[in-house]
Amino acid sequence: MLGMIFTAKKMLTVREANKNDDGVIAEHLRLIALELGFSSDTIRHDWLETTVHFIERARQELGYKGFIAETQGRIIGSASGQILELYPMVSEAYQKGYIWGVYVDVAYRRQGVATQLIQQTAHYLKEIGCTKIVLHASDTGKKLYASLGYEESNEMIFSLS
Repeated sequence: MLGMIFTAKKMLTVREANKNDDGVIAEHLRLIALELGFSSDTIRHDWLETTVHFIERARQELGYKGFIAETQGRIIGSASGQILELYPMVSEAYQKGYIWGVYVDVAYRRQGVATQLIQQTAHYLKEIGCTKIVLHASDTGKKLYASLGYEESNEMIFSLS
């Protein structure tokens, strides 16, 4: 058990995810895509297998670790973190970590759950030597991340469609 907070008179536990949680993390990622406006017919038919396979590979190669938020024995949120490896890093003084898939069940939002998940994930990334954290925020998530000290970066995006 990594952390506990009390929310709406219920105890919240944030713990490390295990292999049995990979399907839940995949489902949360699918729900995020739907909330971002992707139609259900654009979701890959093999989304579950593809995501679980990615998590397995990321565990082996990128220091992946997931975190689960639970209350009363029910999983209500998750977040994932790993080393961000887009190109070879030539200095250990600048290792980026990446946080992805931060999801909280609608009924539990605005109660500190996402904050707990993000903080646990960030703590883990620091433990494995990351010096910076990168994430991509939805419009609704930007305010939360800014309140936690995350700053907008110089990332440039070009749409090919």
